[in-house]
Amino acid sequence: MSKSLPPAAEERLRPAAQARWFGGIHEIDRERWDALALPLETPFLEWDWLRLLESSGSVGPAAGWIPCHLTLWEDGRLLAAAPLYIKLHSEGEFVFDRLWAEAARRLGRRYYPKLVGMSPFTPMIGYRFLTAPGEGSAALGLRLAAEIERFCCRAGLSGSAFHFVDPAWGEEMGAAGYRGWVHQSFLWENEGYGDLEAFLARFTSARRRLIRRERRALREQGILTRMIPGERLPPELYGRMWDFYAATNDRFGPWGCRYLTRSFFLGLAERFARRLVFSVACAAGREEDPLGMALLVRKGERLYGRYWGCREEIRYLHFETCYYRPIEWAIAEGVRFFDPGMGGEHKMLRGFRSVPNRSLHRFVDPVLQGLLERHLPAVNELELEAIGELNAQVPFRRG
Repeated sequence: MSKSLPPAAEERLRPAAQARWFGGIHEIDRERWDALALPLETPFLEWDWLRLLESSGSVGPAAGWIPCHLTLWEDGRLLAAAPLYIKLHSEGEFVFDRLWAEAARRLGRRYYPKLVGMSPFTPMIGYRFLTAPGEGSAALGLRLAAEIERFCCRAGLSGSAFHFVDPAWGEEMGAAGYRGWVHQSFLWENEGYGDLEAFLARFTSARRRLIRRERRALREQGILTRMIPGERLPPELYGRMWDFYAATNDRFGPWGCRYLTRSFFLGLAERFARRLVFSVACAAGREEDPLGMALLVRKGERLYGRYWGCREEIRYLHFETCYYRPIEWAIAEGVRFFDPGMGGEHKMLRGFRSVPNRSLHRFVDPVLQGLLERHLPAVNELELEAIGELNAQVPFRRG
């Protein structure tokens, strides 16, 4: 890429390990992959999730996401792996890098295709290279970065980027020449609340009254919301969840994010139900016919809000199904963190704080890399200021 790895780093690259690239995760043994992925906090790099994205047709050449996974092997043992995709566009990344693509165009430089590391369509913090326990993640990461550099040069890719990265791992990758770009995410943290009322006590009295009124309005209409583990959700409701997901995105037209196929949602029932919990809103006595649903993913102390939709527009249904009821459930279940997903300043009014996340970038072209290194500090400073301004609007009581 724009410069070689430091000589000290070159000495630690495990030269005996063999690098192998795969065009689909089905070519890699599930148990070997998950031996590296299961210890992570994030569930979105596990074999079943990534395989379902590929087998359902949500990810693939037709979608502009070409699987190109990198692995390191030593004596028949999988030492490290990197879920990677050749991208022909920036759709579905939720890192809006079109400013860099436009800069490249004006300079007469090529931006696409590029190599991206992330769990597709999943703007959730936690991406990193998968490494075997006790093997030295920093050294293996440098070796993988060197292989990625050679691949990008050989395949004519503009460079590589990793999105929504694990913060500690992101620091490690600075040694490989990657530069971090700051973005904004939302996060709710359980500060030892005994119940939802204890959480609501954090709010100003006016906002607390409003939240209670929103919840009461639904109850007065006879609308109830239940949290149902994925393994207990009737199979037909997985298909209904896709209907809701598709309808939600269709409302936004060209700004929608309808990337996943019906097959993906149906496949979740078989492959990933153990990680799922659904927030299901129904009219009293009509539990088999939901008015709205939200799909959430839980692993350990973390809950992730992923997809939502409804049959008809009902005031406050979105807030109850996607925020209040999951928070209430998270408190009862001892969940520590709840990431509700991207966008929507209405999340601040429900007690979600803004936090920074980072993507990592490195270009083959020294001109583009120089542009990145010159301007990224100022871009990051502005984003951090914006995050601070958003947090000043969270309606918690002072002190």
